[in-house]
Amino acid sequence: METTMPQTIRSGGRLGGRPTHAPDGRRLGLTLGMLVLPMYVALGAPSVALPAIGRALGVPFGATAWILAAWSLTSALAMPVAGRLMARWSPARVLVAGVLALTAGSTLAAAGPTLPVVIIGRLIGGAGAGATVIAVFAEATALPGQQRLRALGTVAAASATASACGTLVGGAVTAWLGWRAVLAIPVLALPLLLAALADRRTFTRIGGGERDGSAGRLDVGGAAVLSVLAGSLITVLQAHSVGLPAAVTLVVAAAGVLAGVGLWWRVRRRPDGFVPRRVIAARGVPAAGLVGGAVFAGYYGVLFLAPSLIEQATGGGALEAGALLVPAAACSVLAGRLAGTVTVRFTAWQVSAGLAALTVVGVLVVGVFTGPLTVIVGVALTVSGFAGAQTVLVGLAPELVTAHDRDTAQGLLTFMVNLGGGIGPAAVAGLSGIVSVPVALTVLAVLPLAGLVLSVTRRPGARRPPETHDTVNSQPVTFHPGKS
Repeated sequence: METTMPQTIRSGGRLGGRPTHAPDGRRLGLTLGMLVLPMYVALGAPSVALPAIGRALGVPFGATAWILAAWSLTSALAMPVAGRLMARWSPARVLVAGVLALTAGSTLAAAGPTLPVVIIGRLIGGAGAGATVIAVFAEATALPGQQRLRALGTVAAASATASACGTLVGGAVTAWLGWRAVLAIPVLALPLLLAALADRRTFTRIGGGERDGSAGRLDVGGAAVLSVLAGSLITVLQAHSVGLPAAVTLVVAAAGVLAGVGLWWRVRRRPDGFVPRRVIAARGVPAAGLVGGAVFAGYYGVLFLAPSLIEQATGGGALEAGALLVPAAACSVLAGRLAGTVTVRFTAWQVSAGLAALTVVGVLVVGVFTGPLTVIVGVALTVSGFAGAQTVLVGLAPELVTAHDRDTAQGLLTFMVNLGGGIGPAAVAGLSGIVSVPVALTVLAVLPLAGLVLSVTRRPGARRPPETHDTVNSQPVTFHPGKS
């Protein structure tokens, strides 16, 4: 049985050789949470602007779905790349590079004269968002124990609140400033980054840890096959909703199959490549990624449909639908904080099972019942699962692998989790054109249900390891696998 979790560190220090005086978890979480706000708003805000974009650019409404898909796709793909880069760079450098790419891409999308240019901008912006998010989580997970949970809980609450309020922000900005301003919202991350870097009390130690100078060159081949695999999956799921010809869909599906075989072959031939064998074989990493991805798929699938369902039920517009979803968004704040608290008494896998169960119920509530109130309740349940999963599952990375592989594992784990955010809407959009919305949501509920079963049956890393002792201060430091 492979185990890589016990680590010897200085008591009170950071994992991975970081300096002893770590920032306060709540303060760092608040700063990092502010940084991710524009990116998570950008997930939902453009959805209410798509009709206006289609009219302004003279394209069918179905074609505008790529504006959402492009962002989700490159955001997920950039995460493992950023994780590998952090083996040589500091998280601060990756953070700055990510925000710069996010700003450049969003500026291009907002100014794009044609839909292809807008999509290219969204591809670039999504990649920047993915790199930024993984750098943010790397900083949060570098904190020890309860400080890490406080930081992750705050970041999770901020991201879930921002994504749930995205429709409200998008509706208001579209009505008052136009659709181009909606696509430019992520640019706000740049001044927020400058303000955060100026706060030396919070960021003095960021990037000061040891980097792996022997990391070597990036495995471009491994990155390529993983990118093709993820891209083909989302494209095939969304093919019907965007009117992709059957022949093109088959070619994309075949490319995905070949990419899957190529990834398997690459992992066997290059154990230290882009997807290291020791990381994906570490007990708990694949399970955590699958459970988190299933929960994210349920939440984003519901969030994709919620505004239109509320509009149909109330006869109101996008602004009204977004306003009605605000109470549901507020639940993420409580969920993010409670998830970290309950891991003191329960393992992360027990908590993740509860979060997956909440998501299953939330998806089914929206699918089975009608009326704006039930949609709000369903979104509240799924957003709670989303915020809690970010806190618990993403925070597992430092405890599942050695300090040497922490950043790589963080990137791959966050990639798997956030890929679910692209799969959920793509699956619902594709199914909605074939079956009724209730049936589409019932099928979607199978994903978090599978996550629930995996959390209950597998429960990897649920046993307590032997204590490790601080070789410098002679103070015992105990890690609890399965607990954050």
